Amino acid sequence: MIRVVLIGQGLVATHFAVGLERLKNNEIPDHGVPLGTKLPLKYSEVEIVASYDVDESKIGKSLYEIAKKSYEGPGDIPRTLKDIYVRRGIHLASTRGLPFRAKGREEDLGLKRAVEEIIDEWRELDVDVLVNIMTTEPVEPINDIEELQRGFENADLTASQTYAYMAALYSAKYKSAAFINAIPSPIANDNAFVELYKKSRGVVFGDDGATGATPLTADLLEHLYERSRRVIGVAQFNIGGNMDFYALNMPERNIMKKITKSSMIEDILGYNIPNYIRPTGYLEPLGDKKFVAMIIEYMSFGEFKDEIYIVARINDSPALAGLLVDLVRLGKIAIEREAYGTVYEVNAFYMKRPGPPGSRAISKFHAYLKLLKWLGLRDMRIPE
Repeated sequence: MIRVVLIGQGLVATHFAVGLERLKNNEIPDHGVPLGTKLPLKYSEVEIVASYDVDESKIGKSLYEIAKKSYEGPGDIPRTLKDIYVRRGIHLASTRGLPFRAKGREEDLGLKRAVEEIIDEWRELDVDVLVNIMTTEPVEPINDIEELQRGFENADLTASQTYAYMAALYSAKYKSAAFINAIPSPIANDNAFVELYKKSRGVVFGDDGATGATPLTADLLEHLYERSRRVIGVAQFNIGGNMDFYALNMPERNIMKKITKSSMIEDILGYNIPNYIRPTGYLEPLGDKKFVAMIIEYMSFGEFKDEIYIVARINDSPALAGLLVDLVRLGKIAIEREAYGTVYEVNAFYMKRPGPPGSRAISKFHAYLKLLKWLGLRDMRIPE
């Protein structure tokens, strides 16, 4: 079994939990799960054992109760989610400015005791994989492992950094585990964390799950590069109505998405261009189905300027939840292979800003082939 803990019980976590259980019950096809049944680990081997959050309205509630209130997809909510409860997690002001009451375990116990309690819970749950899908927060890489350790001891880290550090402590003390960082905080892109996970015999994937317009942009840029078209500008924006878009209205949080979304351009094209690629607004009536618009301008043969326009509506949370079905299984595979630290081949396909630090963002098609090679698989449509 692959025993999974969710960090942040928002819409992504709810879609993942509901979708996973319905997959296991053969109620839905595995659309949006890139590797699907190609992996040796089956959907039935994945078990969510706990969830952590700091929203007072969710603490102590079952994932079934939460899904009943927030899940708007087709079909019934799996009753197996009644057995999984949301536990109080670490806050460290990570939700400051958001419209709900939040309280972390450290506010009553102090951070040291709260961390010890949670790691003990992970040991009792026999956790294999931890999935970080909390709200985007502003974070800077630390890059020095000793400074990282001091930051942890002095409670100077953010919530996502603290959870990543805790997962490394758990790996070192109890059993090797994988930490999947599906938000923009630089964890797999922080030399300090990559080194820490190597020493702790753990695995970290990251950073920032690549869904929606970003992987499409990467593949379009690759298409233009291969045909020697000169790209002269990219504008891409997203507007959504879920809590992540609400948070991304705050400039200090939005800048994290700008970094992960824009970093691919020079990596793929080999030169930089004027670009604007980021979430641009919150509109509550849109809910979880975000609006995406994109324009790419480029020069073709004879100095003629061409343009590509794209407009789309994309269900935001299900798109990432489908990737997580793969990532939790790949986390277990990486641990079994003792691929400690981070795995570029996984990150390049599933993440907007693939770690380790200094790694190139590449088109998702090329990343897919690298991932298959790392796994020892092949796509039967592509001749060798």
